[in-house]
Amino acid sequence: MQDEKRAKVRGEHCLNVFISYDLKQQLKNLAQKYDRTMADIIRAVLKIGIPMMEGISQAEETMVKEYVQLFRKFRKIKNLKEI
Repeated sequence: MQDEKRAKVRGEHCLNVFISYDLKQQLKNLAQKYDRTMADIIRAVLKIGIPMMEGISQAEETMVKEYVQLFRKFRKIKNLKEI
């Protein structure tokens, strides 16, 4: 989808998100600390956070698969001992 050339539609790239007051204050503090705009901070957080969340999701999938395999192995061993 990124490779395709698309005409820019006004507002298509905008996103409205409701957040807690505490989170908003944290973002404001970061913006002030690093002399950036709120929009710059939010873009940076999203750019960094998306790959991180994808990595966490992949790790969770791997963990579940490994756990299932381990559980099956223990069940086979238990069945062999009962025989």
